[in-house]
Amino acid sequence: MAVITYIQAISDALREEMRRDESVFIIGEDVGGSFGGAFKVTKGFEEEFGTKRVMNAPISETAIVGAAIGASLNGMRPVVEMQFMDFVTNAFNQLANVAGTTAYRWAMGVPIVVRGPSGGGVGGGPFHSRNSEAWFAHTPGIKVVCPATAADAKGLLTASIRDNNPVVFYEHKGLYRKIKDEVPEGEHIVPLGKAAVVRQGRDATIVCYGSMVHEALALAEDMTKEGIELEVVDIRTLIPFDEATVLASVKRTSRVLIAHEATLTGGFGGEIAARIADKAFTFLDAPVRRLAAFDSPTPFAPTLEQEVLPNKAKMLAEVLSLLEF
Repeated sequence: MAVITYIQAISDALREEMRRDESVFIIGEDVGGSFGGAFKVTKGFEEEFGTKRVMNAPISETAIVGAAIGASLNGMRPVVEMQFMDFVTNAFNQLANVAGTTAYRWAMGVPIVVRGPSGGGVGGGPFHSRNSEAWFAHTPGIKVVCPATAADAKGLLTASIRDNNPVVFYEHKGLYRKIKDEVPEGEHIVPLGKAAVVRQGRDATIVCYGSMVHEALALAEDMTKEGIELEVVDIRTLIPFDEATVLASVKRTSRVLIAHEATLTGGFGGEIAARIADKAFTFLDAPVRRLAAFDSPTPFAPTLEQEVLPNKAKMLAEVLSLLEF
């Protein structure tokens, strides 16, 4: 075990998989050379693996993802870096209409990973702060992964690279250098589709992923001083979704708050809420609550950004409302 940052864990997973499997290569804008990507995830990779496996691409996300799909159909396992996940919109057709349907149309796997930084809280403004995971959760054939910890970032990325389906892998940029935890050295795999109960409790469940896991854990720690024990479930992957773990937690606590940083309307929290209402309604002692960002582009000004985004204080208000119901 070694204590490393979230971003180092991602870099380690990429390097180890490239060493293990020569079919793995990286393609993206400025991923090679001394630059090593916008956040330096692939710094030094070109020196080790060469330009045929660390490929700088033109500023055309459609071309990058299209090339990756073609390579995957010819035996390669590409990892595409988006400088910011906001710009995955430019490659939406390639992902949704091509990668997501190929297994159904041709009975062929498309082992590509499209990964990159997402999320707000860093003053990135509306073009560099989007949480777009719900779009791909609504796209059959694509897996969607949102790690919250360094250990999960490494283990889930390793599993994603080895998966034969297209995976969209969201890395919250606010966690890159802020979060450190113990990560196994060498091979480390966290299976896709398995949620984690990261804190056990009895009074209410917070179902979350990504940045909200850390807000929920901080709130749970604070509330123990009041004699309230919150259970925190990190779903880790949206697709496949571990419904069983979420339902089991809700049945234990009878109250649930679903929290994510993405905007409220059409967010994945609505899907989770619907499943709880459908399959655990008789266990509930209060309505299912959701906490999310306002239905707004992310402001650039820090004070406005914090007003729009969910946080621990807003989560506390929602939890108290649940407990008082």
